Order: sequence, then C-alpha cells, then structure tokens
Amino acid sequence: MKKYSVLLAIIALVLASLACQTIMGGGNDFQVPDVPNATDVPQTGDSGEIPTVPPVTTGGDDGVTVGGDSEFPATSDAFNVVTAAGTLAFQTKMNSDDVMKFYRDEFSSQGYEEDTSMAITFGNTFTLAFTGHASGKVIYVVGADAGDGSLYVTITMG
Repeated sequence: MKKYSVLLAIIALVLASLACQTIMGGGNDFQVPDVPNATDVPQTGDSGEIPTVPPVTTGGDDGVTVGGDSEFPATSDAFNVVTAAGTLAFQTKMNSDDVMKFYRDEFSSQGYEEDTSMAITFGNTFTLAFTGHASGKVIYVVGADAGDGSLYVTITMG
C-alpha cells in the first residue's frame, strides 16, 4: 500500500508541475544561455571593462554598508545597510511600532500618502505602502523580526 502512496504523490507532483508550467506559459521558449569561451573573456592587459564593486565600509557595532546613497531615509541607528537602485535594506534595534511611526512621519512630510488598504501588521512583521512618488510607483516599507532583538527593514518601489 505504501508503494501506491509514493507513486500517487509523485504523479501528483508531476501533474502540479505541468499545470504550473502551462499557466505560467513556460517550457516553449527555453533557450540555452550564451556562454563565453576563453577567447571572449578579457585577458590581463585587454581593454575590456571590469565591473566596479560598490564601496564596502564598516560602521559602528560591526555594521556594514554596501552601496551608495539612497533616496529613502533610514533610521538613525541603521546598521548592515545595503543600497541598490530603488532599494534600501538595513537592520535596526528599534521596535516595529517605532519604525512604522518613523516612516509614516517621514514619508508624509515628503508628500507621500499611505495606502492603508495595503498595510499589514503581524507581531513584529509589517508592510506599509506609500503612493505619490514621481515615478508613479508605490513605495513599500517591509519590516521583519531578525530574531536577535533587531528588525530587518527593506524599502523598495514596485
């Protein structure tokens, strides 16, 4: 009987995979990526451009900052800060209520309006959404408990 249960589970997984692939439209456009051979890779002394790595600096409390300035504000105690185009991520020792108040005050003072229909709070986890950005995109502020007394905060546009 156990053999039939395992077989049934495998068949169910295969059918679910095929259904997902059909719904997502996958499977028909697969292309093998172009992999450079040794002659395509810039050699020492070539004029090929080497990508630059964002600056990495260490801050207080063993915090690390990667990337440059962000258009989004961070809390004053932010550490392990990472910035990229349209994204800011960091950790803070502030509690979730204080972080939510900080961003509600900060973004409303910048002319953004909170979309309260998208606000979610569950324990130390939250999501806030702000409209009014010049790009027309929504600014999302997401916080999650890091488990060590700090909070992970990510701000992005979408």
